Amino acid sequence: MFYSFPITVAAENTIDNKAEIDMDMSAGVIHQVDILFPDDCDHNIRVQVFDASFQLWPSNRKAAIRGDATVVSFRDFYEMRSANNTLKGFAWWEGVETAQTIFIQIGVLPRAVLQPFSLAELLRAVERR
Repeated sequence: MFYSFPITVAAENTIDNKAEIDMDMSAGVIHQVDILFPDDCDHNIRVQVFDASFQLWPSNRKAAIRGDATVVSFRDFYEMRSANNTLKGFAWWEGVETAQTIFIQIGVLPRAVLQPFSLAELLRAVERR
């Protein structure tokens, strides 16, 4: 599955008043993350993604992902359980007055698809022989 979450950042969305979005997904492993920045963002939009109070991306705390007419794209392996499968995205401007919509896109697959055999399963299979 691949999810797309638009988040509009307006002039009033500053570091003290961030735009936010709840990103509900199915349980599984996040394997791909894309953040699409439209033209004219001029690296002035900041984006962070959290799981509860834990900052997932970027990994360095209090930092933010920025871009301009680009897609920030990376692979990951972050497992979400069915009782905890909502992430929260935050975005804000630094010194710009025109609203922009960015997109946070996340790919989620079942662990069995991404990792068909764990080491434990492999050892069990070998022991049966």
